[in-house]
Amino acid sequence: MSAEAFSDLLSSIAARLDGLPLDADMADLLNTDYPSNGPDFARLAALCAEGERDGWLMSREAGGIRFGRAIKPGGGAGRFSVDVVRMKDVKGPHHTHPNGEIGAVIPLDGAPRFDAFEPGWYVYPPGSAHHPTVTGGDAYVIYLLPEGVIEFTRH
Repeated sequence: MSAEAFSDLLSSIAARLDGLPLDADMADLLNTDYPSNGPDFARLAALCAEGERDGWLMSREAGGIRFGRAIKPGGGAGRFSVDVVRMKDVKGPHHTHPNGEIGAVIPLDGAPRFDAFEPGWYVYPPGSAHHPTVTGGDAYVIYLLPEGVIEFTRH
């Protein structure tokens, strides 16, 4: 496993999403095709752990959150950027998703929820905003952002 394997897997998932609207149907598709108890999700978890351990993922830290951009838009994941964070019982900085956000919540310890989402996939539509918050444990969260667009606010 490696950074290349991580990129290949996320590129495959991103290709499946190409041209689809960011909505509840997309979240349903992801949770059906890449379920949280399936082999691709387990591989994502293992690759995130490897990347954190070896330093090619989440190389930065602020406010108790480890984070980093793994894939830039226009790279292997097409129009999506891919960011990975590790959060444990913490509230992150408020931001908006002008083009939406697709995420995977990967539990590490406890029974973590990301915002209201249990482990698995979620989709925030274009124009949404939030304070990303993990409660109930420790989790990796993988974000796919169309065109890599995210806007941090002062909320």
